[in-house]
Amino acid sequence: MFAEWKAMILGIIQGLTEFLPISSTGHLYIGRHLFGLDEAGLLLDTLLHTGTLIALLIFYWHEIMKLLRNPFSKMTGLLIIGTLPAVIAGVLLNDFFEEISKTGITIGWEFLVTGIILWWADVMPKQSKDMKDITYKNALFIGVFQAAAIFPAISRSGFTLAAGLMSGLNRETAAYFSFLLSIPVIFGGILFKGADLLNGSVEAISFRGLLVGTLCAAIFGYLAVSWMIKYVKNHSLKPFSLYVITLGILILFLQTLGIF
Repeated sequence: MFAEWKAMILGIIQGLTEFLPISSTGHLYIGRHLFGLDEAGLLLDTLLHTGTLIALLIFYWHEIMKLLRNPFSKMTGLLIIGTLPAVIAGVLLNDFFEEISKTGITIGWEFLVTGIILWWADVMPKQSKDMKDITYKNALFIGVFQAAAIFPAISRSGFTLAAGLMSGLNRETAAYFSFLLSIPVIFGGILFKGADLLNGSVEAISFRGLLVGTLCAAIFGYLAVSWMIKYVKNHSLKPFSLYVITLGILILFLQTLGIF
């Protein structure tokens, strides 16, 4: 039986790293590897992502209500355009990237790429475009970066935040739109995994373990998204960049030694 404390730790990891620009999938892979759970539980993984989706739905509740009341607004169009690249990448390349995710052979390099992109975006001159200034071209550009997060250790929040800054958005707006744009992608990913669950076996995880993991992902996800939007407004992304670069180098070193 899957230990509840492991589900709790993985839930905390998922909640924090989904919205800090350091890659949740990459960190979950490391966590599972340390726990000896290289064959990741699909049910737990699905519910951990459900937890972070719950966090987003609570944080963006007023924005979501506005979209539901006015479904043909510009924001709806921006979200659709920004989501399309990830949908296309997921449909066409899912099997290939699922195989990469299982082996983890590329995650060291992906952490390095995430760090370089974050550093590059951070040193760009500050811009002033806010939510009303986002264009469909901006949304598509950010969406292409989001699609790149199909690689397991490419940070979706980091890449979309960086793409927003490259598009001329101010830092707070870039973070706000980045996380808002992740809602349909996370929701779609849950549906995709849910379909796989119907065709496969369910791993031996207690109901309490599933509940603990999901709640931890939701609670720490909410804390992370609310903190990150405030943090990025006046603080550098370089600490995150240095962290994932160091982590990437460490993983590559351990892989060279055959330890990881």
